[in-house]
Formats: sequence, C-alpha cells, structure tokens
Amino acid sequence: LLPLGGTERRCRQLLAAAAGGGGAAAAGAAVLVPLCSVRGRPSLLYTLRCRRLPGPHSGDVSFPGGKREASDGDAVATALRETREELGLELGEGSVWGMLRSLPDRQGMLVVPVVANLGPLENLKLSPNPEEVAETFTLPLAHLLREENQGYTHFRTGGRYGYTLPVFLHGPHRVWGLTAIITELTLELLAPERYRRKTHVPGRHLAAPPRRA
Repeated sequence: LLPLGGTERRCRQLLAAAAGGGGAAAAGAAVLVPLCSVRGRPSLLYTLRCRRLPGPHSGDVSFPGGKREASDGDAVATALRETREELGLELGEGSVWGMLRSLPDRQGMLVVPVVANLGPLENLKLSPNPEEVAETFTLPLAHLLREENQGYTHFRTGGRYGYTLPVFLHGPHRVWGLTAIITELTLELLAPERYRRKTHVPGRHLAAPPRRA
C-alpha cells in the first residue's frame, strides 16, 4: 500500500516546482483529482456524469470539475467550487497539493487537474448533485497500479496511426479519455518507482472514443 501521508511533502514539492510551466493561467476549466482513503486503502474518487447533462461529457467517468467562471480567482478555486457543487464537499485550500500540467479536452480546451487529499472517505458525507452526478465510486491505487487493470486504446487520424491513450479496467466503470490521462499522470506522481507512463500526452485535443451501446 502507498501511504498518502508519506508522499505528500514530495508531491507538493514536485508540483510547486512545475508550477508556471503547465499553462494553468490560460486554461478554461479545472478538475479536482480527489485522493482519499477507503478503509485505510489509498484510493481515487471518481464520478459518473449524469446522462441528462448536455454536451459531449454526459455519461462519462470523470473527476469533479468544469469550466472556469469569472468569479473564480484561479484554477484551484474552480476545482473547489465545482467539487462543492457536484459532491457537496467544502474543501479548504489546505487540502490541495498542487496542479498537474494542463491538458486539452476533446474540444481543445485546456483543463487543469488540481490534486487534493480528502482524507478518509468514511469521515466525509458526499451529497452528489443528481442533476450532474449519477454515481460516485473509488478505485484503490493498488488496483490502478496492477498491470492487468491497465489497457491502451490506439487512435488513427487521417487513416494513419495517431496516438495511444490509457484505459483502466475491471472497476465499476471503465476509466478512459481525459480522466484516464489524469489518472496516469497522478500515478506517475504518487508512485514513480511503480508506474511509468507508456503513452504520449496529446498536445492538442483528444479524439472522442466510440460510445458503447
């Protein structure tokens, strides 16, 4: 098991050192990457977006987040506000470890992943907004780090090989797309001795994976 407390200082230092070069100021959206523990097991908290939501992300596995509003001071404020609106969680900035590099979504909008530690999930009361969130679930880091739970999807552009994106399998829901890329970067941050990213992070925008029936 990976003790989150033992890695926090190292991760905060790495994220602080990388700050400023990840395009956060130009990003139009942010998500919270919610580290937590479930019965003592370090985990990540995911949401399943409501299918009634408009736009291309309905029904997707995601992290809490959304577009930046004029009242948001920065990407951290966006991620904390969206987490409050989606899950009913009031988090202080002290829970935030830092920001991963900005990433493009399918429309080319830059999204900032904000890493935060929620602590033991048993001590929190989640109140998912039914208009936005259909379900919440967690995946232990130990599950995500096992190779049998890691897969890859190859995309073609213009009839030729384009790029490869990660997918995480064998949980309650398949984790793919931008959420899988953020998961991969988070694992690389938390457990560099156990996880090495095998994909190239797209520099422009993501293709939309085919929908399952």
